[in-house]
Amino acid sequence: MENIIEVNNLKRDYNSSTGFFKKSTKTISALKGISFKVKKGEVFGLLGPNGAGKSTTIKILTTLLAPTSGEAKILGYDCFGEEKKVREKINFIFGGERGLYFRLSAYDNLQYFGDLYKIPSKILKKRIPELINMVGLSGRENEKVENYSKGMKEKLQIARGMINDPEILFLDEPTIGLDPLAAKDFRKQIKYLKSQGKTILLTTHYMYEADELCDRIAIIKNGELVDMGTTRELKEKNFNDSKVTLEEVYIKLIGGDKIA
Repeated sequence: MENIIEVNNLKRDYNSSTGFFKKSTKTISALKGISFKVKKGEVFGLLGPNGAGKSTTIKILTTLLAPTSGEAKILGYDCFGEEKKVREKINFIFGGERGLYFRLSAYDNLQYFGDLYKIPSKILKKRIPELINMVGLSGRENEKVENYSKGMKEKLQIARGMINDPEILFLDEPTIGLDPLAAKDFRKQIKYLKSQGKTILLTTHYMYEADELCDRIAIIKNGELVDMGTTRELKEKNFNDSKVTLEEVYIKLIGGDKIA
């Protein structure tokens, strides 16, 4: 199976002002040379505590942030230098309610984002109803998003993320704040997208969610990769027991008393 995402020795530094008058700067390393590969059709989990570098990695892979050094490639295209070729192949969903226009209807949101991707109107006319039906919003598509529940907004986020029919979907803590039933529905949608051959990179703080969805997982801490493998491999490697929970593995590797 081919590698569709390739990250090699990826680094990202930030300069932070220090001192009362901010006359000096301090370099902060968000990523310290991580490397991993994601195969086509795989759900790949990127786990770690807050500040570990998960969102920085996703921002680089989605062409929103330039790396300090190293390589990040999507389908063989460099995420920094070949952005236009990368962007047409991907889409992303950030957790919470970002990325939607609340005063527009669900249909108009999808129409707007479809236009941004320059999708022909003939294709959009067919695709939008299909996406609305896929996420279970049929009959509610003409209501303003401001009247939607949080779960409904997340369903619309999935439809928005699929508007350009991407090969790769990036999900950054997509179920944060969702009630259990809404989160369960969201995971069901992720499984459906995988069954359709989509490649998904997921970050989450919910270990049971990662255990249920991910084919492989990379765990990072302080910008460094600490372990990677299938959930079974991670459990057996760290406890010699496939029956332990992924949460126990995570806590051992991160070195804390509870999930961050």
